[in-house]
Amino acid sequence: MRDRKQGEAATERELRLQHYFPYRLARLAEQVSLAVAEVYADRFALSRQEWRILAALGEQPRLPTKQIGRLTTLDKMNVSRAMQGLEARGIVSRSRDPEDGRERIVTLTAAGRALYRRIVPYALAREADLLGVLSAAEIATLDAAIDKLLAAAERSAGDLPARKA
Repeated sequence: MRDRKQGEAATERELRLQHYFPYRLARLAEQVSLAVAEVYADRFALSRQEWRILAALGEQPRLPTKQIGRLTTLDKMNVSRAMQGLEARGIVSRSRDPEDGRERIVTLTAAGRALYRRIVPYALAREADLLGVLSAAEIATLDAAIDKLLAAAERSAGDLPARKA
């Protein structure tokens, strides 16, 4: 009897990928991202990284490059590549920060603002379509849960030991 209970306890501690929360969340994020990508990639020829930057600048029209990386969760290289593409297409412009000559300030051009305004209704419609399977109460619960999980993840990321190079 004792061996059986120990075996059951060991089984309960096994990681089952299809039920593992971080994996399920990553799958959900990827599926949602792919669904939304149909809006900005197919209709407007933007990469995921370019869309994230455009969306960030649509909300805050003047941002330092460093802040764009934090807001979009893109690394420095992805921000740089996306910026080059957006700048080449006349969607954003970059200028030196007068307070910090090493930093660049990014703004949407008139064409960038127009593009953003064209995409937003499609993006919001896609969001509504995805959330349409939930009730208003479930959406409120989901929002609260996401806020709690983000705060917990940010706290726990600070607890990790520094990586050695």
